[in-house]
Amino acid sequence: MIGRRQLFGAAAMSLAVAHTMHGELAAAAAEVAKSASPEQAADSMHKMARLAPRGTNGRLVRLGTLNLESQQDFTMAFRQMQAQSVRKASMAALDRVLEAEGVDPATPITVEEMRALVEKDPAIGIAAKTWLANQQITWKTLQDYFHANADQYLSEMESTDKTGPGALVLSPNMNIPEYTRHEIHIQPGGYVGDPFAGHMYLYGTNSFYYGNRGSNEQDEIHRSAAAKLPVPKDGKVRRILDMGCGVGQYTVALKERFPDAEVWGIDIGGPMVRFAHMRAAKLGIGANFAQKLAEDTGFPDGHFDIVSSYIIHHELPAQKTLAVIDEARRVTRPGGVYYPLDFNSGGTRMPAHQMYGRWWDHRWNNEVWSFEYHSVPFSEEIGKRGFTEVKPSVALLQGFGARHFVRVA
Repeated sequence: MIGRRQLFGAAAMSLAVAHTMHGELAAAAAEVAKSASPEQAADSMHKMARLAPRGTNGRLVRLGTLNLESQQDFTMAFRQMQAQSVRKASMAALDRVLEAEGVDPATPITVEEMRALVEKDPAIGIAAKTWLANQQITWKTLQDYFHANADQYLSEMESTDKTGPGALVLSPNMNIPEYTRHEIHIQPGGYVGDPFAGHMYLYGTNSFYYGNRGSNEQDEIHRSAAAKLPVPKDGKVRRILDMGCGVGQYTVALKERFPDAEVWGIDIGGPMVRFAHMRAAKLGIGANFAQKLAEDTGFPDGHFDIVSSYIIHHELPAQKTLAVIDEARRVTRPGGVYYPLDFNSGGTRMPAHQMYGRWWDHRWNNEVWSFEYHSVPFSEEIGKRGFTEVKPSVALLQGFGARHFVRVA
């Protein structure tokens, strides 16, 4: 039997949760706070514990065990140290090789020339090796945990598959193209081959962001990008499409900015959109998710006022990138905005430091299509396909390309 002192403490805790979360979890917390009896409070607390056994950090549901959370904290801290110190040492080794070989650091080189330089000093590879080991530990610890507790997490997704707010459309019998099956970022199973791809992706990329761009545990980076997304000149924003939505952080941010709009996030990864829907529903955010290809969405012509994407194109073969642009034109209404957010494309030659980063990202981070992406004059190709570029364009995130386009009539 729960005592009065415990009930008071539970109510205070639930109010704290309600201030940081909304949706299903906050509703359960509110039930605890307003419970008329200790028995009702106990029932409500059990419900809240099922949703977030160890509570939340704002909108981030804490990992299921302290041990796993500590492991992820370690990989995050190591990643930050690696980015700040180990990479610096590797670049110093590269500079010594450039000087010895008489190569101007500012002169663009090819990837073949880069490989030849790397082979001259093993110290250049320190950053790649340490980064790779940390990446492998990040994924393994997450995958081991979710698979060891598969029944619990599968049941949790099943319980929200058909609930709202927001809809989920899965296509379990669709043909999954070979190019989507790669284990991007060496994530085991990739985005299509593991039922917990979404769970792993969310917590794993929190580590990536922390080491390179800062905290994203509250979707800060996605929300910042969504806040800067331009709108059509007539101001009408009724329907929005997020192509290649992953676990839906950008989709959710768009729905939060445009609460009255119908917002869809699509991705070929069924486990990704399934997790995205569950997470959005628990946050009480009515974004919609569907398992679809970005180059073949199935939406009507001219259906959307805004079509956007968050770093999908460098994960696509060059011809698929062009097909996605064509599809974006088809589903964007005349006067509507198309803004694909992705890296600045650097061409096939670039200065040594940039080329080293591009090469190891391709080689060790399994960015299979990154060199193809960089070979495409991205903005120029969009301009050839029924869009007019708005200048000056505003970059949604620092270091990424500014690509604000409007569909012509």
